[in-house]
Amino acid sequence: MLLDAAREAAAEAVGCRPDELSFTASGTQAVHAGIAGALAGRRRAGRHLIVSAVEHSSVLHSAEIHEREGGSVTRVSVDRSGTVDPAAYAEALLPDTALACLQSANHEVGTEQPVGEVAGVCRAAGVPLLVDAAQSLGWGPVGGDWSLLTASAHKWGGPSGVGLLAVRKGVRFAAQGPVDERESGRAPGFENLPAIVAAAASLRAVRAEAAQEAARLRELTERIRARVPELVPDVEVVGDPERRVPGIVTFSCLYVDGEALLHELDRAGFSVSSGSSCTSSTLTPSHVLKAMGVLSEGNVRVSLPLGTPEEDVTRFLDVLPGAVASVREKLGAPAARVVVQEDALVVDALGKRCPIPVIELAKVIGDVPIGGTVRVLSDDEAARLDIPAWCEMRGQEYVGEEPADRGTAYLVRRVS
Repeated sequence: MLLDAAREAAAEAVGCRPDELSFTASGTQAVHAGIAGALAGRRRAGRHLIVSAVEHSSVLHSAEIHEREGGSVTRVSVDRSGTVDPAAYAEALLPDTALACLQSANHEVGTEQPVGEVAGVCRAAGVPLLVDAAQSLGWGPVGGDWSLLTASAHKWGGPSGVGLLAVRKGVRFAAQGPVDERESGRAPGFENLPAIVAAAASLRAVRAEAAQEAARLRELTERIRARVPELVPDVEVVGDPERRVPGIVTFSCLYVDGEALLHELDRAGFSVSSGSSCTSSTLTPSHVLKAMGVLSEGNVRVSLPLGTPEEDVTRFLDVLPGAVASVREKLGAPAARVVVQEDALVVDALGKRCPIPVIELAKVIGDVPIGGTVRVLSDDEAARLDIPAWCEMRGQEYVGEEPADRGTAYLVRRVS
């Protein structure tokens, strides 16, 4: 009875029938089960999968597995705000497309996606659309004629370890792996009943206050988006300024190491995150920021939980300028070797991790005449993202890259 009541409450919030909704052990498991089941169910239609370039890693990992098993994947690009173009999904549709995936809102920058338009394009082509609604479901149901939907309870303040998978009636779906009688065969094993009840109860409670709290958090996030560039020089606020979920603000600071800035803010009592640069495990830049073409280093993601007081935002804005200045001062010391080679100034930043190559580029760009070129040598993969992003922010021309004896040479022409 408790499980049935929780399913009815969650289905009402999602906007589907109770018998279309299954509980899983996590949002990631819901994504993996949803994609695998939909692809298997439509195997006769083909083996082509469409995803956006900024999807959550769980979606991209499923796409990688699909490729390794012989399927094909199209990754739809986004603009600088992180938004997909519905026309790009229409162009990506092929006669053998089995499934398309699109997040409702981005987990790193908060940008909302045009799910309704993309769902319409897919529906007209007879292709089901799976929507990863983890970032937005707490604020309201996902509109559009989607076919499958996934979500994660901890994203709306519920317990960890509970995911949702909704599969509309009429969608061809074949659950993969060992199957039992529970959750329509889509999530084997006994349900975590206390967590599921808590997840459904918290979703209902959050939704009851969503409109009022969303308006309040939007005001606070707008204050951060407006004030940060005024308080801190050389900062780019990323993500769509209008179509965005409440409570997420992301900005990139030139000449700053993201992890170092997180430590400075942590000492001041603020627990923020970096949707950027490198993680300690992979040492690779964020795929979201890379797809958007924005600065990957010095990126900070501020998430405002439900009930965040205005005083916390005010103090954060007071602390941030000093924290950024401190990190920049510490990173300003390393000096790269600069030589003149023919008509170009060469900055040797080999062996130095970003943002050092960008810092050294900024130091010498004024030493060449307008029309002159700076050639930055770097063996840090992040430079491939950060040097073009710096040019975009500073109004200089990024010419391109070319192989070097060690690493890569990035060419920048001074235009102002």
